[in-house]
Amino acid sequence: MEERDATSRSGGNDRDPEDSSVDTRPVGLFDSGVGGLTVLHECLVGLPSEDYVYLGDTGAFPYGPKSLEEVRALAFRNAAFLVEQDVKLIIVACNSAASAALPQLQEAFETPVVGVVMPGARAAVQETRNRRVGIMATEATVRSGSYQQALRSLDAGLDIFPVACSRLAPMIQDGDVFSEEVEEAVRACVRPIKEAGADTVILGCTHFPLISPMLRRLLGPRVSLINSAEEIAREVGEILERKGIGNLPGREGAYSFYATGDPEAFRRVGARFLQLPIREVHLWDAGVVTDRQAG
Repeated sequence: MEERDATSRSGGNDRDPEDSSVDTRPVGLFDSGVGGLTVLHECLVGLPSEDYVYLGDTGAFPYGPKSLEEVRALAFRNAAFLVEQDVKLIIVACNSAASAALPQLQEAFETPVVGVVMPGARAAVQETRNRRVGIMATEATVRSGSYQQALRSLDAGLDIFPVACSRLAPMIQDGDVFSEEVEEAVRACVRPIKEAGADTVILGCTHFPLISPMLRRLLGPRVSLINSAEEIAREVGEILERKGIGNLPGREGAYSFYATGDPEAFRRVGARFLQLPIREVHLWDAGVVTDRQAG
């Protein structure tokens, strides 16, 4: 897998003129930080022939405590940046942003936009046996009610137990996934879900897959974890095939990275989320891509 040269993209539609079913433009993703790299990882594994452009809004992290209006404004700014990169599809790889702005983004942009909420909800409904579903998410996601609405649209008889895990994402973003402090915060989050008897738990923040081993131990083997990163990657593959906008099969795709905060910090922590090397990160500062970069 190669990193994509940020200077090599043209502003036009890069469809292969000899094959109308091939679209060589990249897929774009954005997140409030590095958590969305868990989504990119699943896309790289499941859709390896695609190119990707990832924007981590680390300068505005975290989104969880922000108001709906603030998160929506950031989501529009990030999506507009990806449209400027001539992407063919935008993945809102941030539960807080998808919860606050997905319908508005889909209405405002001609580029298809997908989010992580509905795929995760659909998987949870299919997985649960006792129709009791827990949600671990940021304050913004829980406050929006997006997962609750999505779940009830699929099964109105579900019992749903959302828990705002405000401490976890910042600690995981800093690379802390094993400390006693993290374990204490995880125990506080899972306690009400265990007491409610939920047999399925949605990881409603793309940072949370990194603590899956701890969650499995604390929740027990009978509780299923729904990783929204895995679910959205499957849905993206279906969309690309249905719309006929996939890249040439058999090729090795490339990827590039932008961050609104410190590029070196993004590169250092992000590799743990991506589980692949990150060699270069470009700084996007107030809408201008600068020469400052990590790598």
